Amino acid sequence: MPVAQNLKTAGVPVKIWTDDVDEASRQQLTNIASLPFIHHHVAAMPDVHLGIGATIGSVIATRQAIVPAAVGVDIGCGMVACRLSLNAGQVDEKALKKVFDQISRDVPVGMAQHDDHRALVELARPFEPRLKVLLQKHPQLLKKFGKYSKWVNQMGTLGGGNHFIEVCLDEADQVWVMLHSGSRGIGNAMASYFIELARNDMARQQIQLPDRDLAYFKEGSEHFDDYVEAVHWAQEYAYANREAMLDLVLAGLHRHLPAFTVTGEVVNCHHNYVAREHHYGKDVWVTRKGAIRARAGDLGIVPGSMGARSYIVRGKGCAESFDSSAHGAGRRMSRNAANRAFSEADLRRQTEGVICRKDKGVIDEIPGAYKDIDAVMENQKDLTEVVHTLKQLVCVKG
Repeated sequence: MPVAQNLKTAGVPVKIWTDDVDEASRQQLTNIASLPFIHHHVAAMPDVHLGIGATIGSVIATRQAIVPAAVGVDIGCGMVACRLSLNAGQVDEKALKKVFDQISRDVPVGMAQHDDHRALVELARPFEPRLKVLLQKHPQLLKKFGKYSKWVNQMGTLGGGNHFIEVCLDEADQVWVMLHSGSRGIGNAMASYFIELARNDMARQQIQLPDRDLAYFKEGSEHFDDYVEAVHWAQEYAYANREAMLDLVLAGLHRHLPAFTVTGEVVNCHHNYVAREHHYGKDVWVTRKGAIRARAGDLGIVPGSMGARSYIVRGKGCAESFDSSAHGAGRRMSRNAANRAFSEADLRRQTEGVICRKDKGVIDEIPGAYKDIDAVMENQKDLTEVVHTLKQLVCVKG
C-alpha cells in the first residue's frame, strides 16, 4: 500500500501511509487535524502509533505556532550510522563479545552518566553560553533538571528505553556501527518545563483543546521565542551526543577488531524535532514526531527492532509526506503489554544470533512488540529507496 490513504476529519485531511493504525491513534490524528493553525494536512507515516498528545510517526506542519508535546520530551532524538572498512570475515563471535563488553563499559546507559574525570567537557563547552542565558530567563528549569553539571556528564551517554548501540552487517557483508539516542536529561527537562508553560497559557486564555497535551505557543507569545531557542539548543546537543558516542564506540572497536577506517558518509538524523521549512507555498514550522526528513537525496536511517533488519535510505522528496519518512518499525504494543505477552525464552528465540541482553529487563524491547519493519518499508516506497540493509551482530540496549 505505497499510496497515502485519506482520513476524513472535521479539520484538515490526514494522509496515512498504512492501514495498520488503531482507533486511539486515529483519534489522536483527528485531534491534531482540528487545531486551527495546521497547514494543509497531517501526514502519518507507516510506523504510526499512539503517543502523548500527538501520534508517534506523525508530521505536523503549523502556521505561526508550535505544539511542544508534539515535538516530544526527547528533543532531537535520532540516529547515527557509519560503514567501516571491515567485512564479516574479519569479525568473529569471540571478538564481538569483547566489543559488547567494551561498549558497555565506555558508554553509560540507562540513568548512568560519565564520572567527572571522564566527562566530555570540551565537547560540552560550546553549548554552555546559550544554556546559561536560557537558565537565567527560566531558573525553574534547573529545578526540574537537577544538578547543573549533569548535562555535561551526560554528553556521550545513551539513556534508556528504546535507545541502543549496534554493530551490524550490510547486504555486502560490510560492518556498520549504528546508534539511537537524543538530548538526555536536559532535553527532557526543557520539554517538560515548556509543555507545562503551554498548558498554563491555554488555561489562562481559556482555550479549549481536544487534548491538554496539544497545548501550544503562538508566535509573538510570551514563551515562544524561548521555547524555539531551547528546542534548537537541545537538537544540537542531541546531534553532538550521538557523534560523541559514535567516537567512543569506534575507539572500543579499535581495541578488539583489526585495523579499520570509516568509509562513506556518516549519517546523523533527528526523528523528534521541529524545523522551519517551506511546504505548499508557505514557510511553516514542521514537527516530525517519530519521522525523519526525506527530501530528494537525503540519507536517513530506519531501524528495525532488536533482532530485525534496519535500513539506510535515500529520500525521494514526497510533497504529501512533507518530505518525510518513517523513523523505524513503530511499537505494536505497549511496554506493559509486551512484558505480559512474552517471556525470556521468546526473547532468546527472537534475538537468536545477536549478542545482546536476553533477560527480563529488556523483554519490553522484544521484536514481537514492534511492527514488521519490512511492511513499513513496503508501505513507504514512494517516500524512500533502500540504499543498504543492515542486520545486527551486537546490540547494547539503554
